[in-house]
Amino acid sequence: MNSTAKANLAAFSHDARLYLTLGIANWSIFIDHIPNNVVNLLTLRNFGFSGAADLFVFVVGYGVAIIHGKMVLERGFVVAATRIFRRVWRLYAAYVVLFVIYIDTIAYVASQSSSPEIIHEYNISGILEHPLRILVRGLVLQEEPLNLDLLQLMIPLMAFFPLVLWGLMRRPNLTLLASVALYAAARYFGWTYRLYPEGEWTFNPFCWQLLMVLGGWFAVTGAPSRLHGLSWLRALAGAYLVLAMAITLARHWPPLAAYVPDAVLGAFTPNDKENLAPYRVLHFLALAYLATYLVPADHPALQWRLLQIVIKCGEEWLAVFCIAVFLSFAAHLILITGPNLVAMQIAVSLLGFAALAAVAYYVSWSKWQDLPAAARQRA
Repeated sequence: MNSTAKANLAAFSHDARLYLTLGIANWSIFIDHIPNNVVNLLTLRNFGFSGAADLFVFVVGYGVAIIHGKMVLERGFVVAATRIFRRVWRLYAAYVVLFVIYIDTIAYVASQSSSPEIIHEYNISGILEHPLRILVRGLVLQEEPLNLDLLQLMIPLMAFFPLVLWGLMRRPNLTLLASVALYAAARYFGWTYRLYPEGEWTFNPFCWQLLMVLGGWFAVTGAPSRLHGLSWLRALAGAYLVLAMAITLARHWPPLAAYVPDAVLGAFTPNDKENLAPYRVLHFLALAYLATYLVPADHPALQWRLLQIVIKCGEEWLAVFCIAVFLSFAAHLILITGPNLVAMQIAVSLLGFAALAAVAYYVSWSKWQDLPAAARQRA
């Protein structure tokens, strides 16, 4: 076992920033899934190349490497691998339940409401003619209803993470190099996971695995803390973030595009989300590097009440994500069937945030009640 990885994992203590970023990612994904909503102009994707999905995948990789890496040290690799597979099963079970209820709800609403076009908008147009076929293909991840793509992605990434963790615990740099090689090969040869009968996943798992492995690599090597002292690197990262913001804003605001050379704008357009463009990875790493430098683990702002609510949503990220899928659909339906005013957009967004927080606190409270009395007293 790699001595550096062993020492870093053994020394790691609770870091609220992990759950804060997962909570931010969940809230941002909820907002981004509501079309024609003024509030989603404030999310990460509007100010650079990367977005909430990048944040989500990276932090899950970091967190899983920490939790199960420490488990490897205490109880061995076999136990840690079985716990990861248990998480995969929970993800898949959540996906199946969500898939069935979600497409049934959309089909029912489309047939009963004045907006039947949503059945095509949410990529389930075949459910009315061939419901059983759609359900079976959904079970093998060959259907992709709108907004379930990120949960689909996490299933294969988590399924292969025991192998990744085994490599990170022994040869972290070689494991990262293998991940980069797979990423490059997938982009060059066009490897991806296909939908039936045609089409591709929104997130190519052969490419997006790189972010999850990067998260695990940073966790076991402790690289960010060693790089924080490099002032030139902070300046370079900041300059790249400014460039990314300018190019992203220029895409949506023609007057600004006039000040950006066509060669520069063309080099970063389109923003290849499916295959995780290299400049997108670089943008996320620059953002994560500066964020961890500016907000250390003991920053007093992490105790603020509002951030505590976001942190709770990160701690219960799976339940919050699943509820957010339904809430974003409900919010979209409200906005397309009623007065789509700015005030209404803000109102449904704030109500959605409140509902997500309520779900997170309820799930946390429910888990607490399931603990034996002795365990509750020790906590």
